Amino acid sequence: MNVNEIRRQFPILDQEVNGHPLVYLDSAATSQKPLSVIQTLDEYYRGYNSNVHRGVHTLGTRATDRYEGAREKVKNFINAPSTQEVIFMRGTTTAINTVAQGYGREKVSEGDEIVITHMEHHSNIIPWQQLAKATGATLKYVPLQEDGTLSLEDVRETVTKNTKIVSIMMVSNVLGTMNPIKEITQIAHENGAIMVVDGAQAAPHMKVDVQDLDCDFFAFSGHKMGGPTGIGVLYGKKDILNKMEPIEFGGEMIDFVGLQESTWKELPWKFEGGTPIIAGAIGLGAAIDFLEEVGLEEIEKHEHHLAAYAMDKMSQIDDMTIYGPADPQERAGLVTFNLADLHPHDLATVLDAEGIAIRAGHHCAQPLMKWLNVSSTARASFYLYNTEEDIDKLVAGLVKTKEYFSDVF
Repeated sequence: MNVNEIRRQFPILDQEVNGHPLVYLDSAATSQKPLSVIQTLDEYYRGYNSNVHRGVHTLGTRATDRYEGAREKVKNFINAPSTQEVIFMRGTTTAINTVAQGYGREKVSEGDEIVITHMEHHSNIIPWQQLAKATGATLKYVPLQEDGTLSLEDVRETVTKNTKIVSIMMVSNVLGTMNPIKEITQIAHENGAIMVVDGAQAAPHMKVDVQDLDCDFFAFSGHKMGGPTGIGVLYGKKDILNKMEPIEFGGEMIDFVGLQESTWKELPWKFEGGTPIIAGAIGLGAAIDFLEEVGLEEIEKHEHHLAAYAMDKMSQIDDMTIYGPADPQERAGLVTFNLADLHPHDLATVLDAEGIAIRAGHHCAQPLMKWLNVSSTARASFYLYNTEEDIDKLVAGLVKTKEYFSDVF
């Protein structure tokens, strides 16, 4: 994997920030975009901007072909059995809310259970909180081990015959923990529950096979994998999707509209009401082409190496606390940390003055922050365009930060 060649495909990286070359270490929040994606969006708006599925003119046909072609690329990317099971949405949040409202409101009632974990992103907590409140169901949490991993024994003890939905992230956006989704899915199914997977931090970084996982739903976002913002995917098993009612109504998703009653299109269009996210979907297709040309296996290997390198270098700094699994091979390509009692926002501000972009805050994971007994943390997250040199600059920036706030240490 030629990282220097890859970096040349990301024009935003070729700039200075505050007088220093940009070091972008916030890809878990959003990734940068390769030229091929930028050019694809430009080509759509310049050359064949049109609505899809409606007109019979040339531009409309071209746009529809590219839009549905992107759906085919997503199907292959996650190894879904059919394009009917690939639904374009605004992102992971919208996808999970769709499952909570479209499936959960019909299938969950008082006395039932919904199971998640303490490490979940807010987008995989709040929809289930709201569903539990609306139905009288109980929201349960699988406890975490000391290193922020899950024990399958704890999963077995938490999931019961009363559990209707299990919803767990495949990779933690804070701890980097890679959860055993396939095994958890089996436990869920043994108890008659469905399995929902938040794949936002997995799909961009490793090969995903939804048939091998056997999950019932899988959600991810385009903007974390080199694609545009505002586009994401909900994969769902066809037999479940066919029984679900859409939660958004209007044009595009209808078959026939009468004065009192209406009927819906077949999958996947019954869940894509209104003018769809045409440019976003086409751009996501271009991002998938780019990632597959590089190779997801190579990307994952590269990120594991960067995580190991970063943990080794950062652990040599006094007063450094690193959260999550200690073995870099058991975590994704990110490192979440705190430096003594220095507030992460102060730390990130000093690093930004050096041109280094990291994330600081609660990372949309406040229950996990409480579990860690902190209010916030700093996070450096890596992607296919990052290098050891980026991490060396981060470490130098952390040392400089210690010197700047010497009175704290």
